[in-house]
Amino acid sequence: MKFRPCIDIHNGMVKQIVGSSLRDENNSAKDNFVSEKGADAYARMYRADGLTGGHIILLNQTGTPEFEATKVQALAALQAYPGGMQLGGGVTAENAESYLRAGASHVIVTSYVFRDGRIDYENLEKLIKAVGKEHLVLDLSCRKRGNAYYIVTDRWQKFTEEAVTASLLDLLSAYCSEYLIHAVDVEGKTSGIETELADLLGSWGKIPVTYAGGVSSFADLDRLEQAGAGRLDVTIGSALDIFGGTMSYRTVAERYR
Repeated sequence: MKFRPCIDIHNGMVKQIVGSSLRDENNSAKDNFVSEKGADAYARMYRADGLTGGHIILLNQTGTPEFEATKVQALAALQAYPGGMQLGGGVTAENAESYLRAGASHVIVTSYVFRDGRIDYENLEKLIKAVGKEHLVLDLSCRKRGNAYYIVTDRWQKFTEEAVTASLLDLLSAYCSEYLIHAVDVEGKTSGIETELADLLGSWGKIPVTYAGGVSSFADLDRLEQAGAGRLDVTIGSALDIFGGTMSYRTVAERYR
């Protein structure tokens, strides 16, 4: 299992938020942590520590002044660690290549490929044509409804009709090189992982999958490592001491590099 570091940016600031609280109205969210440092400072730290495959997420709606401020921070982080991190948030076929040129190793996409609650294969093909499958990460962030986990879009606010299943993972793996999957109901709550989702993702394991959401302790990391037999990677946000939590970033970085 590999630790994938993160830089979440909202309203032009590096933050950790409660994922389910994010709203486009008034660009609001419940903050767990707001950093005094810029995104580039975190990128330089990750670079110095030799951590690769992490992600930068822009959490504002495109077309707003807040998104533009967030984008400035994201581009600074890419410049500080060229080729070292992935970028997601407002990515389309039209702008994806520009983020790669700016230094992203991959682009991360959700909403652009899930339109009106379903998979938009035309947009998927456009993305592959723009940047290639090898540079595309699909974010299948999901929330539980009934007995299944359904993909959510538009900054985790809208449910689709697509459930995260082994067959869906098989299907979409033809279009991307990795998956990033936030368990949105526990994202930012440091309340423990979604074990049912982790078991599903860990048992699949055909291309790289990064799990995010709810990690609160090293026991959670042990559980994820067991679920994925070492194949399931992990990102940690609010629980880390660099984001106001109690888990040692240094220990995580050294143990799961």
